Amino acid sequence: MEIQDAYTPWSTTYDSDRNLTRDLDQLATEHALKGRSYQNVLELGCGTGKNTALLSRVSRKILAVDFSPGMLKQAKAKIDAGNVLFVVADLTKPWPCKTESVELIVCNLVLEHIEDLTPIFAQASQALTEGGLFFISELHPFRQYQGTQARFQNDQGTVFIGAFVHHLSDFLESAEQNGFLFKTMKEWWHKEDQNKTPRLVSFTFEKPRA
Repeated sequence: MEIQDAYTPWSTTYDSDRNLTRDLDQLATEHALKGRSYQNVLELGCGTGKNTALLSRVSRKILAVDFSPGMLKQAKAKIDAGNVLFVVADLTKPWPCKTESVELIVCNLVLEHIEDLTPIFAQASQALTEGGLFFISELHPFRQYQGTQARFQNDQGTVFIGAFVHHLSDFLESAEQNGFLFKTMKEWWHKEDQNKTPRLVSFTFEKPRA
């Protein structure tokens, strides 16, 4: 099933399904943004808005984009915040934002579905102001090596959503090629992940000041 086609039917149960990766990603994002505030934020792949509510509290304006109309429908239904604008967008095409218009870009559990990371980092660099941050939280490649990928259950069984493996070095190299400064990398385990490989990896990159 095509990635976009898969996420729309999943949207109706995405928030209620047992999903340790989704829950851990929310905790990782809260940890990364704790105590910070921003003017303009771009959220890539906002999904059902699991992180949008947090972003609406720490920023003045948010542009939240996703390429699944079904996911955005769920997000709009539960996020009642006047500072959030939801837009359908394909991240592999030009983004619906102005150059140097945001201070923070947040990208969660999205890049596994995009084959080439370099254009994503290139557009992120264009969209960010000088000193702006690019926060990424993704399924850890160690899990991908073991065959883990996004999936959900429907009446016909398990639906696996297409994914690409990005090694840790792929993130670092794509960031370096597009002029980003490396700030942090952190590996994340859910409390039920004892003695297992890390579930998530997060990065923070900075667009340098002139």
